[in-house]
Amino acid sequence: MAGNLREARESRASESRHRENRRGSRMNSRVPVRLEWDAATGPRISVEAHTRVVNPYGCMVVLEQSLDLEHRLALTNLATHSSNAAVVVWKGTPRPDGWEYGIELVAPDMDFWGLEL
Repeated sequence: MAGNLREARESRASESRHRENRRGSRMNSRVPVRLEWDAATGPRISVEAHTRVVNPYGCMVVLEQSLDLEHRLALTNLATHSSNAAVVVWKGTPRPDGWEYGIELVAPDMDFWGLEL
């Protein structure tokens, strides 16, 4: 229970910071992506998902896995086969299909999504 309260507080604080730091226009768009990261123990984790929202600097995705803020990962746009280093900058509340995450591209190519944003 204490862990859930802590995560909820962190999520609200992160959401406030995220709103203040948001850059660029956003577009609802379902883009197939692969996220990869090193597990604390064991092999590298690779998960395929779809974005819900994209902008030139990142995206929002929903994953079953629980990741911490500032977790580093690799994000691949499966439609364009472009890859970029990324970091978790926002963690929403748990949903039936997983956690919502705001993912920021570390060194974004303005055409990463292959969309006009």
